[in-house]
Amino acid sequence: MPTYTALTTLTGKAQAEALGEAMERLNPEPTGVGVFEMEDGSGLWEVGGYFTESPDEAGLALLEAMHGAKPFVVSEVPETDWVAHVRRELAPVEAGRFFVYGSHDADKVPADRIPLLIEAAMAFGTGHHGTTLGCLKALDHLLDQGFRGEKVADIGCGTAVLAMAAARVWDGTILASDIDEVAVEVAEANLKANGMGGQVICLEAAGFDNPELQAQAPFDLIFANILKGPLVALSPDVAANLRPGGYAILSGILNEQADGVIEVYAQNGINLERRDEIGEWTTLLLRKAG
Repeated sequence: MPTYTALTTLTGKAQAEALGEAMERLNPEPTGVGVFEMEDGSGLWEVGGYFTESPDEAGLALLEAMHGAKPFVVSEVPETDWVAHVRRELAPVEAGRFFVYGSHDADKVPADRIPLLIEAAMAFGTGHHGTTLGCLKALDHLLDQGFRGEKVADIGCGTAVLAMAAARVWDGTILASDIDEVAVEVAEANLKANGMGGQVICLEAAGFDNPELQAQAPFDLIFANILKGPLVALSPDVAANLRPGGYAILSGILNEQADGVIEVYAQNGINLERRDEIGEWTTLLLRKAG
């Protein structure tokens, strides 16, 4: 079955979001609509729709006129083996001493880097997303400062790439938890693929709500690469489960959201040490007072 895309650009987040909402009311309906800020410094936003039938080009023309957008570019997308495509296009990522790669690039691992194998089929947590890359860079910074984590928790672990990175450099107790049972299974599979079975304890948990997490607290380092809302809600629990002087590495935060997250964590006694922006995402390195 062919797939069609209809893409345009315009200035302003509010205008782009309004156009995206309007596109959802087209007939035939799109199977999905995306609104993204372009990371080229142009200030433009891209709005795109995906269709299983050829879209109504007259309707698109009306929408572009109403919202001040450039003319839509409509294309038919050929059927693609997306996993194979991603394997070709997804280059390895270096984050300081860490090297994140897929099995198709196993021959490219430098001898002086710490390897982390994450298959390209797993789109989030491969290291290419600014949030994961930012967390790895923050960990690399802590290692440069001589920090050592005897107890580490990766909350909302996804692929568990952050927990694996910690387990590559420290021999302590590393826990990786996720609210999604499938994510926990993926984390365990990734550990086995890296020859790290048993080095990280994988758990299903909402935040810190798990007996094993409670038994191991307080932690020297807590990763939480999720989203602003859950991070804010989790702040008292992070404070309760982080030892005095311990660190938290937080991401999944849009740049404009970072100050609000910093403020909430400061109210809980966890203060900013470092912030790093990669594209539209901010990663925070925070330290608990004491």
